[in-house]
Amino acid sequence: MRLSRDRRNVAVLAACQALFASSQSMLIIMSGLVGASLAADKALATLPISATVTGVLAATIPASLMMKRTGRRLGFIIGTIIGVLGGAIAAFALYIQDFWLFTFGTFLCGVQGGFAQFYRFAAADVAAPDFKSKAISLVLAGGVVAAVAGPELVKWTSEMLAPLVFLASYLVIAALPVAAILLLLLLDIPRLTVQEAKDPGRSLVRIARQPAFGVAVLSGMVGYGVMSLIMTSTPLAMVACGFVVGDAATVIQWHVLAMFGPSFVTGSLIRRFGVLNIMLIGMGLLATCVAVALAGIDILNFWIALVALGLGWNFSFVGASTLLTETYKPAERAKVQATNDFLVFGSVATASLLSGAILHLFDWDTLQFVAVPFVLAATTALVWLKAQSGRIPAVS
Repeated sequence: MRLSRDRRNVAVLAACQALFASSQSMLIIMSGLVGASLAADKALATLPISATVTGVLAATIPASLMMKRTGRRLGFIIGTIIGVLGGAIAAFALYIQDFWLFTFGTFLCGVQGGFAQFYRFAAADVAAPDFKSKAISLVLAGGVVAAVAGPELVKWTSEMLAPLVFLASYLVIAALPVAAILLLLLLDIPRLTVQEAKDPGRSLVRIARQPAFGVAVLSGMVGYGVMSLIMTSTPLAMVACGFVVGDAATVIQWHVLAMFGPSFVTGSLIRRFGVLNIMLIGMGLLATCVAVALAGIDILNFWIALVALGLGWNFSFVGASTLLTETYKPAERAKVQATNDFLVFGSVATASLLSGAILHLFDWDTLQFVAVPFVLAATTALVWLKAQSGRIPAVS
């Protein structure tokens, strides 16, 4: 019975992840280009993307604490309704050509993401212990749909309401969360017991003293932050190198596929080879992305680099999420997950904001060099933890 419930929850959350990730991939492809067309200062071109990530950051703690009181299903539905509003505002702002209102709309789309980022934890928190890593990876596997759907939706809709390019695309972004609301009605995740809800658990300071906690958070910050830093400016860099929007959409499509495609097996790989080994492979793939991007600006360089970037994100992020679940008790999960995602998406917001400015003020190569010390730091931390323990200690 429990396994059946676990699988149903994973299926529902994976479908919601697919819808959410599709809208996010559309935002990634379009928002920098729309920002460049609306902003008076072109250094602000990627601000709408940064606003999306900032929305995620702003919502993580309130979303997690809200869901501790209301339950996952109601919390996810509220977040999804905010996503509908965000897409509608962005579309209206594009219609009236207002950069700042457009940025506000993408911020609200990010707020939806602040709720949606807990899909992976929602599946893991009630799953059997030997199903946790698989539950996390399978929920994220829903993003495979986004690898195809997001870019294709951009291609199909970008000129639909010409001369207002991308207007129809943002109306689609407003419509996708409606389907997610219907799916979320099928979610079956028990709320915390009265005792668990009232129990504050250990202090965050005590929890953070666990080496596994620090390494999980650092690896999540680096994996997601480096991915955001490079991916955010990729469409702008490709257009500047003479490629068309369709080329950029195709590269992002493969990137998103590489982000989510391995999730069908990442959980099994973690169980077989160990979470730290998979996270180390992830860091190696991020380094590969940097090396290939520095090697040239042909379309093949962009494609290989972004595929390596997506694979590196998957191994590092799924691994970091799995490692984090080993550091807290049920009563502590809301504050630990909120703290983790606040720090992770703080790094993502910073990276996405700096990305456009670095590309505008310097160049594509400089953007790659900025990523190097962070990848080295996370790799060093993982090697240290592996040498210290060889395994992840149980929560005490």
